[in-house]
Amino acid sequence: MLKKELLEILCCPQCKGDLDYRVEQSVLVCKSCGRMYAVKDDIPIMLVDESTHLPGNAEMK
Repeated sequence: MLKKELLEILCCPQCKGDLDYRVEQSVLVCKSCGRMYAVKDDIPIMLVDESTHLPGNAEMK
């Protein structure tokens, strides 16, 4: 589980939007652009090239 202090400073590297931590899926989801960043072993993988897109949102640019 990610620490609250870390979650407060992280933002989406693509659009700088706020992130929503979904513990059950182990992902961080951008509230603005819908990109999803995996969290592996409590380490967020904040690389745009490795992100996926939230199903149902517009395609990634």
